[in-house]
Amino acid sequence: MYKRIIILLIFAFGCWIGLFAQKNNTLSSIDKIMLKIPDSLTTSTQRLASFINSNYSNQNDKSRAVFIWIAKNIQYDLDNMFAINFYQNTDEVIDIVLKTRKGICMHFAELFSDVANKVGIKSYVVSGYTKQNGFVEYIPHAWCVANIDSSWYMFDPTWGSGYVENSHFIKTINNFYFKALPTKIIKSHMPFDPMWQFLNRIITCQEFYDGKLQENAKKPYFNFRDTLLCYEKQSELERLISSSNRIEKNGVKSSLVFEKLEHNKRQIDYYQKQIEYKNNKLIADQFNSAANSYNIGVNSLNIFISYKNKQFTPLKPDSEITQMIDTVEASFKLSREQLSNIVNPDTNTLSMITQLNKSIDNSYENLNEQKAFVETYCKTKKFNRRALFYKK
Repeated sequence: MYKRIIILLIFAFGCWIGLFAQKNNTLSSIDKIMLKIPDSLTTSTQRLASFINSNYSNQNDKSRAVFIWIAKNIQYDLDNMFAINFYQNTDEVIDIVLKTRKGICMHFAELFSDVANKVGIKSYVVSGYTKQNGFVEYIPHAWCVANIDSSWYMFDPTWGSGYVENSHFIKTINNFYFKALPTKIIKSHMPFDPMWQFLNRIITCQEFYDGKLQENAKKPYFNFRDTLLCYEKQSELERLISSSNRIEKNGVKSSLVFEKLEHNKRQIDYYQKQIEYKNNKLIADQFNSAANSYNIGVNSLNIFISYKNKQFTPLKPDSEITQMIDTVEASFKLSREQLSNIVNPDTNTLSMITQLNKSIDNSYENLNEQKAFVETYCKTKKFNRRALFYKK
């Protein structure tokens, strides 16, 4: 019996070793192709994506190709490891890292996510903070989430490319950070927004600090998939507001979390001012269009009155004379419609709208008088029409 147990253990261990070797061989074969990519095809994420799509057919292999190329070819920039700029444009970040072949976590993450999306893998950059050897770092970090065959995994191309030791970056591939499960990476990676944990029982900031990461069935159920679907339909402003609410609800444990919230508030304020500016410009444009339509109507009415004062000389067909009046009326109607489309005007604009509507009313009185004359004119026999110009 004892020997049989040993044999079974050896057999199980052998199977595990075999599976591990098989996985490594599969990754190795993927890596070999990707690491032979010509330098001319690595100057843009579109060229990188085209090469990957032409050499790999499934999402798993493509994600590995993106991960391994970045981990092997991008060097960690120790001199600027504290220079994380969340305001920097994504395209600028990617352009810099491809040109210099070095960067910090945000460069690694933005590059991975951009290429992943271009090869057909939905990916997002996640910001948060990390823990190593029981110590929570005091600078933020960035990594990625990606959807592979309908399941979400974590990718950290920065930590996957090596580690810092004695002020030096040791370049070595760490496959733990390739397709890491959310339940595993939460031990070291804590996103600011708990949605990006991709867990149905959210780990709070305090629990992350305390190392209490086991699933607690008594916690409220969090449907991160539905939350993400909602997130994808939101505007940037709506995303920031809902994200800030989730962050606050999960606990402001550290200065890093506080600074993230402050960053979000600044962004929210910026977008709200942009919206306010666009709304004000839209209202101004709408009012100006309405005023312009009114002015066109008044000008057309004056042209008609001048023509009438000349007793319709030179003579035009009745249809053209009627059309002159119809043109005036159409301009006044358009002006009125444009004014009615203005939503939530400020006090000053509202006053101008009221004044313009009064002007339109006054002009309509004149228009109706001229319209009645034309109707009478068209109904009168031609040899009696001239007398109409002398009647009061």
